[in-house]
Amino acid sequence: MARSSVRGWIVTFAGLGINLALGVLYAWSVIAKALTKDWGWSAGQASLPYATSVGVFAVAMVFAGRAQDRYGPRVVASLGGALTGVGLIVASFATPGNSMPVLAGFGLLAGTGIGLGYASATPAAVKWFPPERKGLITGLVVAGFGLASVYIAPVTASLLSAYDVQTTFRVLGVAFLVATVGLSQLLNNPPEGYEPVRVKVGQTDANATAATHAKPAQADYEWREMVRTKQFVLLWLMYAFSAFAGLMIIGHMAKIAVLQMSGADLGFVLVAILAIGNALGRVVAGVVSDRMGGARTMLIVFVTQAVMMGALALSSTPLALVPVAAAVGFCYGANLSLFPSTTAGFFGTKNLGVNYGLVFTAWGVGGVFGSMTAGMIVDSTGAYAMAYAVAAGLCLLAGGLTFATKAPDPERRQVVVLPRHRHEVA
Repeated sequence: MARSSVRGWIVTFAGLGINLALGVLYAWSVIAKALTKDWGWSAGQASLPYATSVGVFAVAMVFAGRAQDRYGPRVVASLGGALTGVGLIVASFATPGNSMPVLAGFGLLAGTGIGLGYASATPAAVKWFPPERKGLITGLVVAGFGLASVYIAPVTASLLSAYDVQTTFRVLGVAFLVATVGLSQLLNNPPEGYEPVRVKVGQTDANATAATHAKPAQADYEWREMVRTKQFVLLWLMYAFSAFAGLMIIGHMAKIAVLQMSGADLGFVLVAILAIGNALGRVVAGVVSDRMGGARTMLIVFVTQAVMMGALALSSTPLALVPVAAAVGFCYGANLSLFPSTTAGFFGTKNLGVNYGLVFTAWGVGGVFGSMTAGMIVDSTGAYAMAYAVAAGLCLLAGGLTFATKAPDPERRQVVVLPRHRHEVA
């Protein structure tokens, strides 16, 4: 058991490292600012590759989750790392008048690669630990994705100041290809029949084994069963609403800083601050949800997120914008921890890859519409005020849905049996 525990932590920190590299997605606001400033792209045009990557990322999560459940996380994560690196290299062939390489490379290839890698890291780690730690482990693994901008934003800004956009894409592509493929070799699922020992706070090792079966395990839902539950629908809607607000700000933070602070160039600093809040939110929310429950923690996060949208509209100085950016990042990051851990708690861990992949499509929908809506609003009005209002309203609506959200009753689940032959009817 001790060896299994050590292996679980190796998988957890390997997943964290993979997400540190895949978090290149969150450096887009720094790149987008360079595209609008140096290449003359509009805000909407610069938002398109990011929105495409977010959408493809979410769709890829479904297939990646299914693949890693079947073939194992190592193979799928390795493919994801390769596609991410190659996608950034393809983007390096873009020119001011030809945006297709960026759209195809960063949007399609890197978006697919990020989805494959991200889908493989969390389920593999969670399966090594008992349900009482699912929030903590999920938070640690996904924290890497949020924390990535702390170093990627300044590194990207430094590359852009020393070289051109094309070279920046190329350097990032080679670096992340090597890092993600290498770390992917450390991922694996626990052996068949493995059951982690369930230990509560203050419990001694002497009675730890007895506690393993003290509480019935949550039923493992197939994805066809899960999508028929109201819990899936509620989780999906809440995730989409909260992602709209979070990704809208993350994708535009550098430009928000310039617009609301009379041209002050603190973009990459704010992206890094937002990322620190993002990472902390994932870990803290994971720990809190283990004690309070996912729905209660979500309510606190959604309401806070709505308030921060209003505060962001009033922030016009670095002193005001810095703490608000950190708070926005914290709330957004909390959601990226709460939803996978809640999905595992509601529907089990056996099919967590594909199940969370389906829930995660909500993140893609929210991210695509959040980024594109903000871009269109600022192009037409010259300000983000309307976008903040829409995001705040959606966060409050998500908060209201938490009151109707509770774990499904395994005794009332509808088991879906697939026909083995074409002439059979399920």
